Amino acid sequence: MPTDACQWFYECEECHTVLRPKPGDCCVFCSYGSVPCPPIQSGDQATCCRPET
Repeated sequence: MPTDACQWFYECEECHTVLRPKPGDCCVFCSYGSVPCPPIQSGDQATCCRPET
C-alpha cells in the first residue's frame, strides 16, 4: 500500500474486474482492504487522498 499516494482503482489480475472506492470512502484500501489507508490510520482524515494545495 503506498504511503504517499492514493489508489483510486484496482484491476484484479485474475478476472480483470476494476474496483473503485465505495461511496464515502477515499480509496480502494478503505473500501476493500483489511486495513484503512495510511492517512486514515494516522487520523489525518482532512487530507486523506486529496491533493495538497
